[in-house]
Amino acid sequence: MKFALFLGCTVPARGLNYELSARNVAEKLGIELVDILEFTCCGFPIRSLNQDAGFLMAARNLAMAEKQELDVVTLCSACTETLQEANYHFIHNPEALDDMNKKLVKYNLEYKGTVIVKHFARMLHEDYGIDNIKEKVVRPLEEIQVAAHYGCHYIKPTKIYDNYDDPENPHSLDELIEVTGAKSLFYREKDKCCGGAILGIREIDALNMSRAKLDCAIEAKADALISICPFCSVMYEGNQKRIEKEFEVTYKLPILYYPQLLGLALGIEPIDLGFKLNRIKAKALLEKLESEPEPVT
Repeated sequence: MKFALFLGCTVPARGLNYELSARNVAEKLGIELVDILEFTCCGFPIRSLNQDAGFLMAARNLAMAEKQELDVVTLCSACTETLQEANYHFIHNPEALDDMNKKLVKYNLEYKGTVIVKHFARMLHEDYGIDNIKEKVVRPLEEIQVAAHYGCHYIKPTKIYDNYDDPENPHSLDELIEVTGAKSLFYREKDKCCGGAILGIREIDALNMSRAKLDCAIEAKADALISICPFCSVMYEGNQKRIEKEFEVTYKLPILYYPQLLGLALGIEPIDLGFKLNRIKAKALLEKLESEPEPVT
């Protein structure tokens, strides 16, 4: 399996542990991730102000992946949605694709609409497969229980994702968690947004939305919250101390990227999964795993 890896903007700046763990997990599973150095921003920040400019940024990235005959996997849910929305638009509107290709000429590029865009987690779930992951697990994480956070852009809007997963009652991330041996908890507010979308204009409201999710994860006795989006992690991890101060609460809840969790089950050392880069340290969780694992048969 071979894909172009689209890192986006936030991961290289604020999610180095996400990138490190995803690369090492992919290598362990025999998945080749190709870096296209010419990739730029997906277009998400400008799309709401100028959709044509946003689509052009997305189309340029898609065309570069197509030129190398590679499908795209992303680590950021917003990047996934932005690239796939543009992709869906071009595939279903030939005239729009023709018009976009006229703009791509100045970059010496053309897009034919052949690229498939998927989130790294969806690729693992849908293409690599739960059963194949299970065969690679050497250290079942049966001692821990975690709270899954899907976020907004991972499976919505369902139309552009070909109705992958159920937007009202999703299960794919829970299945990816449980194949590691860990328990994926049901908890209140599980389907709620992190609040990141309004952070720039209504900061306290955004932090309050994150607080509500953290409250429920703690109530469910989660050892960690599992994220698949760098900006969701910014809200839950990067702003956790601010939330604690603002609302006079205490959490100290580790926020792990899914590849960090999976990597542990695959036998990858925590240092190679970027655990030292986590702002909320997962010391208690890792201590639970220090005992010898049950043999996998």
